[in-house]
Amino acid sequence: QVQLVESGGGLVQAGGSLGLSCAASGRSFSLSTMGWYRQPPGKQRELVGTITSGGRTNYADSVSGRFTISRDNAKNMVFLQMNSLKPEDTGVYSCYGRLGVNNYWGQGTQVTVSS
Repeated sequence: QVQLVESGGGLVQAGGSLGLSCAASGRSFSLSTMGWYRQPPGKQRELVGTITSGGRTNYADSVSGRFTISRDNAKNMVFLQMNSLKPEDTGVYSCYGRLGVNNYWGQGTQVTVSS
């Protein structure tokens, strides 16, 4: 089993920046891909981006060039740096980890971008 716990959400004005962190525990040393999803109000959960254990990243078009995902394998942590935030970035952001064929998500942290 893997446990993922996010931190760092909050309220920020449009154009601002915010950073999220996620700490993995349990069998986290085996996690291959990690990343972030988000769920905007009234919408389904969507991919923000992922990062492999080797550091290769993949981003949704809507955040590419504004968001950066990084990872510290030694500390079993993944990070999301969000710049040039827009009101449409508002949502619950959840950390993601893949272990074999199993997918895991954290409880999520709220990010609200005011206009």
